[in-house]
Amino acid sequence: MPGAGGNVGAEYVIRAAPDGYTLLVMISGNAANATLYPKLNFNFVRDIAPIAFLGYTPFVVVVNPSVTAKTISELIAFAKANPGTLNFASQGTGTAPHLAFELVRMMTGVNLVHVPYRTSYLPDLLAGQVQLAFATAPPVLGYIDTGKLRALGVTSMKRMEALPDVPAIAESLPGYEGSGWAGVGAPGGTPAEIIGALNKNINAIIADPAMKAHFVALGAEPETMTPSQFGMLITNAAEKWAKVIAFASIKVD
Repeated sequence: MPGAGGNVGAEYVIRAAPDGYTLLVMISGNAANATLYPKLNFNFVRDIAPIAFLGYTPFVVVVNPSVTAKTISELIAFAKANPGTLNFASQGTGTAPHLAFELVRMMTGVNLVHVPYRTSYLPDLLAGQVQLAFATAPPVLGYIDTGKLRALGVTSMKRMEALPDVPAIAESLPGYEGSGWAGVGAPGGTPAEIIGALNKNINAIIADPAMKAHFVALGAEPETMTPSQFGMLITNAAEKWAKVIAFASIKVD
């Protein structure tokens, strides 16, 4: 049930009966939406019951080959020396890749021009009309292999299994982590025994070698957590992205 940046589905699940039969596949954007959409009729952190974490979905920092930088450090140095000359493309204002980019900007002070797209930015990135993007892995892996795009880093704390030769941004910018993630939640008030049973079964699926390989092929980094661990991740993410949103003065319609 898509819509309003994930808020339609989130509210539907939060209002549903807490019986374990109506679940939400939530993403990192849900944790940021409380700040992006201040007039929501629910509090995501308070009203969702975390069940199971599925994994991280790191973004790949890709540039058009016309950009001379070969590393994240070189990109930051170039951006500082040439403020406002690089264009950063995203899937839209307030999306997870946009927030991951703004976190870099908050930590380094670089000045790049954000260009939000309503449709795919890949044609313009390949043509050099925009120079930089924080992309999900599957659409860009082929372009990286053929040299049509250059990968400078990934937003996870460690390197991705799908791109082992591409450094994590944190290797040159300590403390940085800007990955998306996905997990499963239920309406608040769902009985603990139901949450526990669902967590056990979902974790078993995620730990299956064939399923793990499938996740990796899609550019994800599967990981299991307890409900309380996942709940802490959601709380920390909401606080983290609220600071980034305030720093960048991000507003959505």
